[in-house]
Amino acid sequence: MHEIDDDRADAWFHALSDRTRRDILRRVLDGEQSVSALARNYPMSLTAVQKHVATLERAGLITRRRSGRETLARGDAGILRSASQLLTALESARREHIARIDELLEAEEPARGAAAEAARDTPPHRATAPHPKE
Repeated sequence: MHEIDDDRADAWFHALSDRTRRDILRRVLDGEQSVSALARNYPMSLTAVQKHVATLERAGLITRRRSGRETLARGDAGILRSASQLLTALESARREHIARIDELLEAEEPARGAAAEAARDTPPHRATAPHPKE
């Protein structure tokens, strides 16, 4: 996998952090749609939807083009695959880290067991008080 720069990843996840933008992305991945047609799906102004579309475009998740008086938006599945690969790589690194911790704990277990056994075999230390004189 090629290296993904942090600014690009930040833009993806910022864009995808909003429910409306995720829904817009789902719709335009199914096929190119006009921004005005998209806006009819949400209880907000056309301007608000245009801002969501612009955020998705800045992140590289969609492309826009003009066709006459309409602005059409289309999703870029390739960019989503790159984001997915990034998440998979992060997950893999975390799983490897956790597996290593498990190995260390398992290696430490016999030593812990031996120490616990030694503690059971050793009588507890009791402070002795001087015996009263009779």
